[in-house]
Amino acid sequence: MTYKKRKDSYADAGVDIDAGKNFVEIIKPIVSKTFKSNVLSDIGGYAGLYSLRLGNIKKPILVSSTDGVGTKLKIAFMLNKHDTIGIDLVAMCVNDILVQGATPLFFLDYLSTGKLNRDTAVEIIRGISKGCKQAKCALIGGETAEMPGFYAQGEYDLAGFAIGLVDNDQIIDGSEIAIGHQLIGIGSSGLHSNGYSLVRKIFFDTLKMSVNDYVDEFGRTVGEELLEPTNIYAKTLNTLIKNFHIYGISHITGGGIIENLPRILPANCQAIIRQSSWTPQPIFDFIKKAGNLGEEEMIRTFNNGIGLILIVAEKDVQDIMQQIQGMGEKAYQIGWIEERKPKDSALKFID
Repeated sequence: MTYKKRKDSYADAGVDIDAGKNFVEIIKPIVSKTFKSNVLSDIGGYAGLYSLRLGNIKKPILVSSTDGVGTKLKIAFMLNKHDTIGIDLVAMCVNDILVQGATPLFFLDYLSTGKLNRDTAVEIIRGISKGCKQAKCALIGGETAEMPGFYAQGEYDLAGFAIGLVDNDQIIDGSEIAIGHQLIGIGSSGLHSNGYSLVRKIFFDTLKMSVNDYVDEFGRTVGEELLEPTNIYAKTLNTLIKNFHIYGISHITGGGIIENLPRILPANCQAIIRQSSWTPQPIFDFIKKAGNLGEEEMIRTFNNGIGLILIVAEKDVQDIMQQIQGMGEKAYQIGWIEERKPKDSALKFID
């Protein structure tokens, strides 16, 4: 039987199957650079295959996380720059499993758009692959969906899925946190991927600025500052976990320190945070002043220069901070743990 192409074909409706197949072939060499010997499949199959080689892990536990990039994507659209947003996608997922003590194994992505732009999609995958290399995990699969009429022209959405592995006896869940433990903050790279709805309102609605406007405080343009990729803490945390007993780790994402640190604190522990112990990047003070934001809203919405908070023994503080700094990250001793009484809040901020 010979199949004839109809005028009302799928391509005419806005979905080009051949373009999708061509895109898969283009990204294969990009994605394959993230593969290790554990990966038993190739891009383009129905599913990704990954062999678990457990080594010394006696009680293996899989750890998973899913996330997106949020309205930071709008900055990529404005700049027509799409080669770093994939790093953000990997970071937002991988950092969440790292703080449980897990080693990232593999990553999956979902890209949906109204009309597939091959060049844009390739740049997105380059960013995701770069993020996976930083996290030392394999990009073993994903989905690219054309959805005509669902997105504005030139726009898309992203979702990511990270899987890691940890020994049951090595899970970091905060249950061992005790009075007297110390808090170490590891610096963020900037805004990361949170609070961008408010950020865009301040820059583009209130201040009427453009992504191409140069800001002296930043030493670069608005767009360059806002598109700075989220830090991926895989190398840092994997090294620290091997060398020290880490009692708890909090990833400071949406909700800031106020919402994230209490998630790992036992009921009898109160975290005392000295806000003067670190200096946030200029972007945070700029946003605070331009948006006329209060201190509580800032600390609840943004990471304010702290990407992770470690809870450690007092005797290890200096060694841990030196090791963090030796790996090129910024480290600050930002507080400690005290006894929490029934009516006390989980956090107490001091100057």
